[in-house]
Amino acid sequence: MSDQHDPAPYDALLLLSFGGPEGPDDVVPFLENVTRGRGIPKERLKEVGQHYFLFGGVSPINDQNRALLDALRTDFAQAGLGLPVHWGNRNWAPYLTDTLREMITDGRRHIAVLTTSAYASYSGCRQYRENLADALATLEAEGLPLPRVDKLRHYFNHPGFVEPMVEGVLASLAELDPAARVGAHLAFTTHSIPDSAADSSGPVTEHGDGGAYVKQHLDVARVIVDAVREETGIAHPWKLVYQSRSGAPHIPWLEPDICDHLEELHAAGAPAAVMVPIGFVSDHMEVLYDLDTEATAKAAELGLPVRRSATVGADPRFAAAVRELVLERAANERGTRVERCALGALGPSHDLCPIGCCPARAERPAAAGADSPYASFDVEGGMDEHATLALR
Repeated sequence: MSDQHDPAPYDALLLLSFGGPEGPDDVVPFLENVTRGRGIPKERLKEVGQHYFLFGGVSPINDQNRALLDALRTDFAQAGLGLPVHWGNRNWAPYLTDTLREMITDGRRHIAVLTTSAYASYSGCRQYRENLADALATLEAEGLPLPRVDKLRHYFNHPGFVEPMVEGVLASLAELDPAARVGAHLAFTTHSIPDSAADSSGPVTEHGDGGAYVKQHLDVARVIVDAVREETGIAHPWKLVYQSRSGAPHIPWLEPDICDHLEELHAAGAPAAVMVPIGFVSDHMEVLYDLDTEATAKAAELGLPVRRSATVGADPRFAAAVRELVLERAANERGTRVERCALGALGPSHDLCPIGCCPARAERPAAAGADSPYASFDVEGGMDEHATLALR
């Protein structure tokens, strides 16, 4: 195996995702997992779960992750990369702790982790690192030898993530009536989060005014707009907007909401709009309901022609990008300099989350960062005493 195609020191890849219910009886228990510790009554969870019940109580995210697993395994095999790929979730089966236990039993000791969130934020990065620390603490208490886990860098601006989205926008524009297509607006959508969480996202040097979360989305949007202009010769008006707000009304969250934005476009005389869900890896529930159902209904009410472009999902280009991210990080771990692919103005993200990056809401250990209790890990010998005590 050439050095460029050597995954060492990694002996496995873990796909780490959010999880979702797979039937009506799963919905409330799933939401209880998501909201654990917040004291939300079961009746309220049933109300929230109506979005899932509209789709038979099934979230599409699990099937989409299965498709991505297949795509990754196919790509790895075709590239001659003999790296097993496993899958674990934060909130539903297969649970992260169970998957890590299986991986340890199979002898995996140095694991690369890909999360299904491309951008910096507490919920999209730090919380997954906390989940990893919680799982490792549980497995340590069971007396199992702990692996090292390394989270792959944010991939929001990797060509394999961006280029399928460009293609999706072009396809959506082509579906519009030619008279409306030329002046169509692009509404780039992502999950709304509290202003305070956005402002503190990313490294400390990027905090304030939306933090890395907003900066990264804006950079990707500009790349897509430029690519569409190069292909069509049209500079479409665009804006970054938000969806899926779930917080208390008195707490400021990122705005404007996609439905409010559609109303503004209609009032301004826009001939059409394409909703571009750049904040989401796949067509999970928040895309199917908030965009395909709610926002599309709002557009129909307004008489505004609208299309929703595709997410990346299990696109082979994304699978290839994941392989490149694994090999890039592996080379870096071996001390070899390699090209780090990135589009736009921000450049490739950090490998190791620095101290103060997307700070926690409460003091909790988090793996795979500069503040990790696993920083003193020795692959052969396991965790040292200092690192082990830091878990407790």
